[in-house]
Amino acid sequence: MQRVALVTGAGSGIGRAVALAFARDGYAVVLAGRRAEALAETAALAPHATFLCLPTDVADPAAVMALFAATKDRFGRLDVLFNNAGTGAPPVPMEDLTLAQWQAVVNVNLTGPFLCTQQALKLMKVQGGGRIINNGSISAHAPRPNSAPYTATKHAITGLTKATALDGRAFNIACGQIDIGNAETPMTARMKNGVPQPNGTLAPEPVMDVEAVAKAVLYMASLPLDANVLSMTVMATKMPFVGRG
Repeated sequence: MQRVALVTGAGSGIGRAVALAFARDGYAVVLAGRRAEALAETAALAPHATFLCLPTDVADPAAVMALFAATKDRFGRLDVLFNNAGTGAPPVPMEDLTLAQWQAVVNVNLTGPFLCTQQALKLMKVQGGGRIINNGSISAHAPRPNSAPYTATKHAITGLTKATALDGRAFNIACGQIDIGNAETPMTARMKNGVPQPNGTLAPEPVMDVEAVAKAVLYMASLPLDANVLSMTVMATKMPFVGRG
């Protein structure tokens, strides 16, 4: 029986790299994301793999229900969900953020994974188990300047991960979190030129190959369901995260 993985935010960056890693490992992969053309570009990178491209706004409950219904109709099961879709707000002082900007980040980064987790649990309970992997972030541990919405939602993902791991325990459903620091993607290209530091300066930061993240997620997914990586941090070795400065 072919294993099935569903990846949100699969049209670029980490989501694309992880989806392709699943495909190389023999999974059928459901590609979810807002832009149909980006999902098609991901699928085109592995033309012999089995993909199902489903444009989806994870913040829309009806769209999420349709995503999982289509997955069930096509494949009959779901072995791994990678909750990866995410967004940020403008890097402005907290008091200058609008409620709409705050809510937009909460909707995608927290409500989206919650909605997807709900639907995955329903499928996985019926089939006797499965695995959910949440994309946290280094921001689940420490903030960057002017990043309150993103940081708050990533801290919240840690709570969602632990609650899912606990609630899924009786049903053979494992849930873990990968916290990623400075993977090289289009979103992090600016890091080479300089990003704001806590002392008010701009400084370039080291990045790592996004394939390191894809391999880590694939490892988490490869474990038998009686073993779980609850939390893993994969980061650029020389990035300024550990220590003072």
